[in-house]
Formats: sequence, structure tokens, C-alpha cells
Amino acid sequence: MADLITLTIETPGAPSETFEIPAEGEVTIGRDESCTVVLASPEISRRHIGLTVTPMYVDVRDSSANGTRIGDARLHRSVTRVPFGTPMYIGPYIVRVEGMVSAGQAPGMAPPMTPPMNPGVPMAGGPMPTSPARPPPMQTRPPNAGPVPVAVPPGVGRPPAVPPGAGGRPGAQTVMPGGTAQVPPASQAQQPAQAGVLEPGRAPGGPTAAVSVTTRKKIHRMLLENLDLASIDRTKMDDKVMRPRVMDALNRIIAQLQSEIPPGVDLAALRQEMADESLGLGPLEAFLANPKISEIMVVDAQTIFIEQKGRLVRADARFTDDEAVRAVIERIVTPLGRRIDESTPLVDARLKDGSRVNAVIKPLALKGSCITIRKFSKTPLKLPDLVNFGGLTEQMGRFLQRSVKAKKNIVISGGTGSGKTTLLNVLSAAIPEDERIVTIEDAAELQLSQPHVVSLESKPPNMEGKGEYSIRDLVKNALRMRPDRIVIGECRGGEALDMLQAMNTGHDGSLTTTHSNSPREAVARLETLSLMSGLDLPARAIREQIANSVHLVVQQTRFNDGSRRVTNISEICGIDDNGDVVLREIFKYVRTGTNAEGKVVGEFRATGYLPSFIDVFIAYGLVQGSDYL
Repeated sequence: MADLITLTIETPGAPSETFEIPAEGEVTIGRDESCTVVLASPEISRRHIGLTVTPMYVDVRDSSANGTRIGDARLHRSVTRVPFGTPMYIGPYIVRVEGMVSAGQAPGMAPPMTPPMNPGVPMAGGPMPTSPARPPPMQTRPPNAGPVPVAVPPGVGRPPAVPPGAGGRPGAQTVMPGGTAQVPPASQAQQPAQAGVLEPGRAPGGPTAAVSVTTRKKIHRMLLENLDLASIDRTKMDDKVMRPRVMDALNRIIAQLQSEIPPGVDLAALRQEMADESLGLGPLEAFLANPKISEIMVVDAQTIFIEQKGRLVRADARFTDDEAVRAVIERIVTPLGRRIDESTPLVDARLKDGSRVNAVIKPLALKGSCITIRKFSKTPLKLPDLVNFGGLTEQMGRFLQRSVKAKKNIVISGGTGSGKTTLLNVLSAAIPEDERIVTIEDAAELQLSQPHVVSLESKPPNMEGKGEYSIRDLVKNALRMRPDRIVIGECRGGEALDMLQAMNTGHDGSLTTTHSNSPREAVARLETLSLMSGLDLPARAIREQIANSVHLVVQQTRFNDGSRRVTNISEICGIDDNGDVVLREIFKYVRTGTNAEGKVVGEFRATGYLPSFIDVFIAYGLVQGSDYL
């Protein structure tokens, strides 16, 4: 009869188990059912380690993906010799070879076991995390044995099912004290991807605010050591693959650091928060999932503001430190081919859903890295939505739609966050589907539904300072693309002159936005931006260009109660004798006061002025008879 190896396996939250395995050749431990000892956990490699046991020592050969911690050292893809009783940390388990039992020795006469190692004792490189949650079941397979039994420590309930691909077998027999029970094919308890999911809009920092920055950093460091995230090729492992592994590891890490976490902290929320910070956008994930939040502003790692219903509110959420904020910025800009570092400390980008992102880091941002995210609705707003919100009247909306269909050139002006891009997107929807549209933006935001849309996006210079393509370059190139309409996200530089020339040379019906406080100031700003083109043009020549190119200026305003309204629609009617551009109001919003709830009170009014291009409406069949508007 062959000698037996006495193997002790400690499971977090349960008594240890002792197995006696025939010492024939190498004893393998892993996730694959061909191994001598099967540890069915997604953190265990198919063949994790091999043990060659002699009467004096144990040779341990690691062949895993993430390595094995042997005592205070980490073993990865190599062999080491250890004495009996040395703890080997394999995923959520602690394995010890206690010795060998001679063939004639009675069962149960194995040498006394070394007292279990305290999981909280610090080790080189940081302690190995453990978890009170029951990990996937252990299985032992003696050579030439039949079905693999699943060992369950006394007092522990039915183990969770092994995740798909983890080496488990749905329907395997579970050895229980006093009989057997069937393992269910799935377990609701083993759903790490859903554990601790926050309700949309709930601030992750609320129930976890008591956790110190030091503890958060420690959790993050231990997570990196446990999963070796830095060495994983994220292009081959998406979030659906990574998140279950991260959540499972965080279960053990948080359990080990229980003494450092203040009482009352929502552990599920903390786990979700740390997972989002490692794989996603950290505490911003919950805000991005909340459709009621329109803007997210990270002032620094400890200060986050959100905009709800037009009002700014400080969120009860935070990042661990500035490095975590920088990591989130990198995750946003890297897939877009953009970069941010000390030499390029600011960047404009977008998220997958089209939300606009601006990020600034040190040395420009003195308090730390800051992020501004302008969210856009997953379902683009339409004109009836703006009417229902009180942004304009149905009559005003109908007039603007007809102006777009009649190929009138329109400039939308307003302040930051006033809704210019939203209105531009709504008006762009009125462009007929049989026309070719070229959109030009710094960060692509427009969501046009027409089938023939060419979207262009500017490109910043590379690390050598080359390869830059500005909005102006794209406008010049768009003229060679046979566009019926050109839509520019925003004119903020010399491209304004190129845009005016395009509007005046056969590309009627173009749209753009610019920053200003009134239609009159919008005209002045276009004049100033045209001068930034570098051409030495007289002021009158530029004003004539504006007067001949732009037909309508639509003013969008954000009021102090958070509401956004179209406050003015004016027609540009040429130049007067003094050389000034003439504006005629068609519609305007008149504010009359503020109610008891702090809401702005006012009304939309039609001035009675009929635009000079009413005959164009009639020619296009947009109005009939006296139904001018």
C-alpha cells in the first residue's frame, strides 16, 4: 500500500479539512477535474501547482497565471522547496502539506497540524486577502477514482455552484454530514457581477464615506497584488470577464480588513465602489446611470458636484485619491487615441454614449485632476420634448423647422450649458433625408438620424507636435466633399470665416453654434472670430459677409432656476448706413418675475415682424395662404 500525504485545506469562514492522498508521483492542485485536488474557483488556474512530497520536504511547482504565495514569498512559474506546514495561498484557500503517513499507519494518526496561520498577519508584499464568504467547492480525486466528491466542511451550508468555465460540474454529488445532496446548476449567491449594485443616482460615497483614504488605498493595492491587474491585457478581457474576478477578490480583501473598516459601512457599496474605481469610472458610474443627472463635475478627488433639474448639488461621493481620478481620465481618452500628461494637461473627449468630457490635470489644475462630463440623453430629444419642457412654443418650433427645410443659415448662440448643442441636434433632425450632411466637431456629440451623414472630428497634435487637424482644416476639407449641408458643432476660432464663406457660396442651410449673451453680441463675436483667421480684412467686409451669409440668430439662455429657453429669434436684414448689421426680432421671451418656488416666470411673444423670406416658405410648400407661421 502506497504512503499517504496529509493535506490540510483551510476555507475562509469554515473549519479546515484534512485529506489523505496517495503519494504517487506529483500531486496536482487546480481547477481542472484531472487534478488530484480540484479547487473549483475562477481564481484557480486549471493546473495551479504541483507537489512532490518526500519524507523531509515538499517541492512546489507553480504553473498558474497569477502565481501562488508561499509563506511570505510569491512563486510564479517556478519551483521552490518548502518545509511541511508552510502555508500556500491558492486563490481563496490556504493549503498545507502536513507530512506523510506510512502505509501501515492507522487513519487519523497523521502528525499534528501546525496551527492555522492568522490571515491578518502582515506578509512581505502585503497580506493575502481572505473572505468570510464560502468560495466554490473543493474536490479531491485519488488516482483511478470514480466520480469526484465535493468536500464540504461540517457546519457549512450547500456550496454555491461553480461559475461557467470554472471546472465545476452542475449536478455533482455534494458530500454532506449524514448523506448526499444535489448541487443546483446555478446559485443566486454566486453572482459577483451584480453584487452591491447601486441604485441609479445613489451616491456611492454616502454609505462608505467613513472609510479612510488609507484603507481605500490599501484595498486597491491588495487587489492589484492579488489579481495582478497591471499585467493583464485588457484588450482581451472585457469588463464582463474582469468584474466577477475583481468582485470575488474584493470580497476576501474587505473581509480581511474588517477591523479597519468602521462599523455601519455598507460593505456591498464599498465593494462596488472599489470595483468601479479599478475597472470603470469609479463613483461616477452611478451618476452616469441616472438619467435625471445632466452634468457631473469633479472638482478634485474629494469634491464632486452634479446637476439635477438645472441645479448644482454637491454629491456625497469621492475618489480614493488624485491617482484614481487620473486613472479614470486615462480610461476615457486612451480608446479615442488622445492623451493627457504634464505636457498636454487638458483634453476634450467623449464617452461611449456620446457624453462630452473635459479633463484638466496638474499643473493647470491646482487642486488636482478635474473632470467635467456633459451627459446627453440616450434617446435624442425632439422638438415636442422641448415644447413640453417650456423651452419654446410650438409656433416658434414650427418656424425654426421650416427655416431649416427652407435652407436658411442659422447660428445658435448662448452661454455654456444653455442647451445650444441640444437645440442644434433638434433642428438638424429637420434636414431632409435625401441631402448629404457633413458634421464637424471637436468631440462628436451630434446624433443625427438621417442616412447620409459624414461625421468629422478634429484631432490634436501627437507627442511630436504633428498630426493636428483643427476645425478650420475640416471645414476647408468639407467643401471638397460635396456637402448639401455643413453642421459645425461650435465656431470658436478662425473657422468662423470659412463657415461664413461656405454659407455664402452654395451651401445654404448650414448650422452652427457660438458663445454669446444676445443676438447682437453673437454677430459681434462672429466678426471677432473671423479676424482670428489671420486675414487682414476690413470690419465692413466681414460684416457684409455676415449679413449675406447668416439668416437667423437663435438665442438660447439658461436661467438661474436651471430652466433653459429660447429667448430670442432674430433675422439678420443686411447693413445700415453706418455699417452695422441690422437685426429684427421675430420671437422673444419676456421675463416677468419669479414665483414663490424660485422659478422664473415669463412668456413667449411674437413681435409681429414677418421675416423677409416668407416667400421662400411658400415656394417650398411649407405654408399656405395666410398661414405664414
